[in-house]
Amino acid sequence: MDLKLQGRSAIVCGSSRGLGKACAEALAREGVTVLITGRNEADVVRTVAEINGFAPGSATGLACDVTSPEGRHALVEANPDPDILVNNSAGPSPRQFLDTQDEDWPVALEKNMIAPLLLTKAVLPGMIGRRFGRIINITSAMVTTPRPHMSLSSAPRAGLTAAMKAISLDVARYNVTINNMLPERIDTDRQIFMAKAQAQRENITFEAAREKQVQSIAARRLGRPEEFGATCAFLCSDLAGFMSGQNLHLDGGSYPSLV
Repeated sequence: MDLKLQGRSAIVCGSSRGLGKACAEALAREGVTVLITGRNEADVVRTVAEINGFAPGSATGLACDVTSPEGRHALVEANPDPDILVNNSAGPSPRQFLDTQDEDWPVALEKNMIAPLLLTKAVLPGMIGRRFGRIINITSAMVTTPRPHMSLSSAPRAGLTAAMKAISLDVARYNVTINNMLPERIDTDRQIFMAKAQAQRENITFEAAREKQVQSIAARRLGRPEEFGATCAFLCSDLAGFMSGQNLHLDGGSYPSLV
């Protein structure tokens, strides 16, 4: 299938590793010029080299913190007219609500709600003017299925989802779409981290926590990063132009509700 993305450009936040990297690789395979971002310069350099070694598209890199005004400015300066923006940032550490500290909440809001909105605001006028734009927000299954130990993740991401829905209604007429990808148990370093946290929280072994992860998924396996990335590439394509304002669960069929 030709996604007709050859020659497009993309900013993919948090793309030096994990789910962001999977999205950047999938886009680059479709001929997209991708800006790789991350806080660790060594990770950024390595990912850029990997993508440039196999993809028909190309990659450049920028080590920055997109939660800071300086980081966002540098990012937009490096690619002021992207056709595609993938908002992505690692979620906060799991903890029960009563274990959160007052200072945790502004950090979570800045990272998982405010920063994506401000980046979107920066690139949206150009997308509207060119009559093409694809904005993908990597959020979490915790948006629609909150868990007691994930309130720091659920709250800001649910706020982001609501704001992006409102924006999507206003920009669809300009061929600008906004969609959210809600991962659950995709096999990245994040799941290793979550398994270790669960093992400590429940006083079980790491192996038992990993098995619980698998058993929590209807498909009885963890998702593959390349499956996630391929979905992102499709959502960014011309062929997905009639889909906007949607939340797509990538969870092995585990979402329990009808709508």
